[in-house]
Amino acid sequence: MASIQTYKTTQGKRYLVRYKKPDGSHGNKRGFRTKRDAEEFIASVSVAITANQYIDPRDAKVQVAELGRVWLEDQAAVLKPSSLRPLESAWRVHVSPRWSRIAVGDIRYSDVRAWVTELSATKGASTVIRSYGILAAILDIAVRDRRIQENPVRGIRLPKKTPKRRVYLSHRQVDLLAKESRFPDLVYFLAYTGMRWGEVTGLRVRDVDLIRRRVFVQENAVLVGSVIHVGTPKTHAARSVPFPDFLVAQIDLAMAGKRQESLLFGDGSGHLIRPNSQDGWFAAAVRRAMAKDPTFGRVTPHDLRHTAASLAISAGANVKAVQRMLGHASAAMTLDTYADLFDDDLDSVAAALSRARIADLPPRNLS
Repeated sequence: MASIQTYKTTQGKRYLVRYKKPDGSHGNKRGFRTKRDAEEFIASVSVAITANQYIDPRDAKVQVAELGRVWLEDQAAVLKPSSLRPLESAWRVHVSPRWSRIAVGDIRYSDVRAWVTELSATKGASTVIRSYGILAAILDIAVRDRRIQENPVRGIRLPKKTPKRRVYLSHRQVDLLAKESRFPDLVYFLAYTGMRWGEVTGLRVRDVDLIRRRVFVQENAVLVGSVIHVGTPKTHAARSVPFPDFLVAQIDLAMAGKRQESLLFGDGSGHLIRPNSQDGWFAAAVRRAMAKDPTFGRVTPHDLRHTAASLAISAGANVKAVQRMLGHASAAMTLDTYADLFDDDLDSVAAALSRARIADLPPRNLS
């Protein structure tokens, strides 16, 4: 049931529509300039109610801040602290100041596009993509809650991330870096297992099998703010990682005198904190290595993970073995991440095709 009434304003006659909502309550909408406009509105409401797609205009008045809190709580329930922290920061610094007090029904594509452009002028692609993603995800909740008909910000073009250049050390350079380091055993272990910093510093004596030369990765120690959070590895899956035999003596020494639950590296009780990128012990070792080797570039502890992949591939390891060693979700991910390391395989393909063609074709008559 719906009705149309007229009323007067300083700008002239206007039309008011009163209608019944699906829950039995009554709604109204005013401001129509013509009766035809009012009738078209009634028709659209009737169709939406019949199709179970009606959205109460009052629900669209909820502000982004309210749904933002719900979204962050949902993320906190499923994400590791290290993954949640950048989202909370992006919400607090970039999303909330601009959108918190805006009703979800008032957000327009053009406004968000202008915001993305403004952010892109001063912030990196990762920050822009993360901030936009938060707002878009919050509006997805509004759609699911039937507060708005569709997400108005989906489809906005975002800046592209520029991949950082990876640094791969040679065996000789790994040896140089280790010798210049305060923790040489840790440098060797990172460079020859490909484990993440948090995985290595989370290893315990009980995780080491010296006979099979394996470590069992089941903990990850990550510094978030000023607190170390210990949880599962990045992919939530434990894995077994091999280490070369020349590390056996060093690992055996690191285990000496420690209990099974003690941490492998360090004093056994406290997790080693990732060194400061500017003035930490690792950066100091890199500077000393660069002074002795002009070909030595700047590297970070995470670059030793890339180095491990490079050394393994150059030694003939197949992509599936490298995937398992690094803990990637799939071999495709390993190939995508380290595609540049498999360039030599293209030459092998061409050579193999030539050999196969020669073997398959009949010999030419040379007479």
